[in-house]
Amino acid sequence: MNASPTDARYLAGQTMALVLAGGRGSRLYELTDRRAKPAVPFAGKSRIIDFALSNAYNSGFRRIGVATQYKSHSLIRHLQQGWSFFRPERNESLDILPASQRIAEDKWYVGTADAVTQNMDIIKGYDPKYIIILAGDHIYKMDYAIMLSRHVESGADVTVGCIEVPRSEASAFGVMHVDENDRIVDFVEKPADPPPMPDKPDMSLSSMGIYVFETAFLFDLLMRDMADETSSHDFGHDLIPALVRNHFAMAHRFNDSCVRSEQEEEPYWRDVGTIDALWETNINLTDFVPALDIYDRNWPIWTFGEITPPAKFIHNEEGRRGSATSSLISGGCIVSGSYIHRSLLYTGVHVHSFSQLEGVVVLNGATINRGSKLKNAIIDSGVEIPAGLVVGEDPEEDARRFRRSAKGIVLITQKMIDALG
Repeated sequence: MNASPTDARYLAGQTMALVLAGGRGSRLYELTDRRAKPAVPFAGKSRIIDFALSNAYNSGFRRIGVATQYKSHSLIRHLQQGWSFFRPERNESLDILPASQRIAEDKWYVGTADAVTQNMDIIKGYDPKYIIILAGDHIYKMDYAIMLSRHVESGADVTVGCIEVPRSEASAFGVMHVDENDRIVDFVEKPADPPPMPDKPDMSLSSMGIYVFETAFLFDLLMRDMADETSSHDFGHDLIPALVRNHFAMAHRFNDSCVRSEQEEEPYWRDVGTIDALWETNINLTDFVPALDIYDRNWPIWTFGEITPPAKFIHNEEGRRGSATSSLISGGCIVSGSYIHRSLLYTGVHVHSFSQLEGVVVLNGATINRGSKLKNAIIDSGVEIPAGLVVGEDPEEDARRFRRSAKGIVLITQKMIDALG
């Protein structure tokens, strides 16, 4: 039987997914001093970018490019280690596309659209009929093939993935004003009075940074944008508003293609671009029934399967018992005579005796020495917490020594520890 021209899986085979992963994520402060935001660890063993990549792979896309720029070594190493299973003999590929001055010797990526423009020759080599542009720094599960199919069925020049946001909060986003058929009639950047959705007057539609184009149309658009000296060469600031004014732009609601297991009651999408958001999203995974189901075998989050020994809990004495409650403990961790509650320990963390951790996200390879008492904190990779350190009890002292967020979450890096003297 021949596939329908709008069959989702058939279309996925004609499409290239391009993940834009070059951003720093400055609101994560010291966490992105050594790595790009998409490379920040998440959920015990993954990286943030694994969600966009897993969505693409699970949706049936086998041609994927990842555009990198800011401090990309950690990200590139992760892609090489965790995403090297694509097979060229099956027409599969994952291309890492660092900014490499392909157009001019002094020209790095200057915007999201420019990142695509500078890789047009590589994309042309695969000859995809469609291209889907993805942001590499959000946490969600979505079947992109459904969005692609809707795009082709509608005949739109561009389809924009959109998330529903309460109107009371939508002033912080770029908002799509749509008609009753979800055609975008206006794009408003951070409006004081966000336009409502026709069928949900208390909600607005905000862009997710996901765009579907026919490749030939996009390339023509990018060439004209490259010649425009007044453009910032960015999809959200330049291309999408112009498309809304002059072409046929459709909104695709995240609710129509989000992936949920039986355990997930609501569509789940999070921007983890702040210390508070990153901490909260990680800690919420320790809930009895988390809002995000990372155990869903039908939609796995692919990542680097690091070979580690099992987690280990030792000592069983009064006041010195290795234990953890409502927590995620990754492989290679050793909890020695300490109590862990509602926390995440990433791979290879060692917690020594008489320590207490509550609401703590500890990244890979960190060491918590004896008698430490930590609450509501993020510990960066490789940090060695000195014996007896207390965090989370004195806000002024925490803010003096470390970075303390507006909601009281304390970020600790090795450089901050070294400065204690």
